[in-house]
Amino acid sequence: MTVLHGRRPDEGPAPHLGPHRTIAVLSDVHANVPALTAVLAEPEVAAADRIVFLGDLTWGPEPHETIAMVRALGERATCVRGNADRAVLDYARTDRVPERPRDTWMPARHTAADLDFVAAFHFTVVAEIDGLGAVRFCHGSPRSDTEAITPATAEERFVTLMAGVPEAILVSGHTHLQFDRAVGTDWRSVNPGSVGLPFHDGEPGVAMWALLGPGVHLRRTAYDAAEAVERAYAAADPSADRMKELLLTPPTVAEIVAHAEARVFSD
Repeated sequence: MTVLHGRRPDEGPAPHLGPHRTIAVLSDVHANVPALTAVLAEPEVAAADRIVFLGDLTWGPEPHETIAMVRALGERATCVRGNADRAVLDYARTDRVPERPRDTWMPARHTAADLDFVAAFHFTVVAEIDGLGAVRFCHGSPRSDTEAITPATAEERFVTLMAGVPEAILVSGHTHLQFDRAVGTDWRSVNPGSVGLPFHDGEPGVAMWALLGPGVHLRRTAYDAAEAVERAYAAADPSADRMKELLLTPPTVAEIVAHAEARVFSD
């Protein structure tokens, strides 16, 4: 039986923000400080009215440092909760049983203030953007932070996952794939890709993000992936070997699409 991880019982409706001239969208940072540093230095990001982080911000080698960078952005930053952000809180503050070494290592790398910051992330956010109108932001889908939306997601499933959502444009993360596609005649599905662990075809050492307004502009920023790997080992991250593999030899788009569409929900 599939469990949908959506809005918490204590959460209100999605905040409505704007209007904005431009919004920079950064997703799946996974506490990759060199990648985040490079993207935040981009002139278009620095000039954006708002930066929306689409979840899975801290589940990686340097979570405390990553949170400090985002908090320094002040009110310009809005954070959506991803499944990994939810996991940090579960392992730190509930009786969720750890299954892997990183499950106990990760919460210990967050201060109490860090955990409070993550706990305040929204499940979804809606923002008004010049040229686009109302845009819905989420991590996985509007019904679950674990739902995988890809360039191959069938219109039939998209109709189901968008039930009750009035916005025509959905911007989601989770799959680490960058794309912008029309779904049928009614919707537009956008994924900015991952800042910290992008899955893509081509050479490593890129961080992916998007700029919204007045259109949708997919962006890539070069950075030193080898430095990110070194920092993962220096932090004694139990998953440093896996991070090295994903950063330096990322899976192809076709591999991720096939895997995600076969599972649909992936935590």
